[in-house]
Amino acid sequence: MSFQAYLDNIQAKTGKTPTEFRAMAEAKGFADASGLLVKATPVVEWLKAEFDLGHGHAMAIVALLKGKAS
Repeated sequence: MSFQAYLDNIQAKTGKTPTEFRAMAEAKGFADASGLLVKATPVVEWLKAEFDLGHGHAMAIVALLKGKAS
């Protein structure tokens, strides 16, 4: 599965765009414009709890926040 397919599936499941996830992560203090500010674990736990994402999909959002993909 391509990275874009992960993002598309996340958006279909949650109704949230990658930009919205970035804004929510910034509001929670997990990330800023330069990238991820914390380890992946608290971000993954948040995404699993609040959005019922699986580990792989949560890690795709972590990668997005790290700036590894646009």
